[in-house]
Amino acid sequence: MPSPQLLEEYSQFFRLLSEPARLQLLCQLKQGPMDVAGLIAATGFSQSHISRQLGQLQRAGLVSCERDGVRTIWSADNALVDDLCALVQNRLRQRLQDQLQQLSAA
Repeated sequence: MPSPQLLEEYSQFFRLLSEPARLQLLCQLKQGPMDVAGLIAATGFSQSHISRQLGQLQRAGLVSCERDGVRTIWSADNALVDDLCALVQNRLRQRLQDQLQQLSAA
C-alpha cells in the first residue's frame, strides 16, 4: 500500500492532468517542439496562460525547454506522454467495447 505522502503525489499528478488546457498543450507538443508563439497560434490561449501551464508541466517532468536565441522551444517527454495517452486510450476503448457488448446483449 502506498504511503499517504505517495498517495498525495499521485493525486497532485492526476490533478495536473485533469486540466484541459494542459492536455491540449501536451497534445500539441507531442506533435513536435514548439515555441510559445506557435502554441498561441495553435491553441488560442494567451501567452501568460500558456507560460503558467507549461511551468506546471515542466515541474512535473512532462515537458522540457531549451533556448534558441531569444526563443524558448518546448517539447514533450514523448515516451511518458505517449505511454500516458496509450493507457487512457486503451482504457476508454475497452470501456466503450464493454458498453457495446452490453447493448448488444440487451
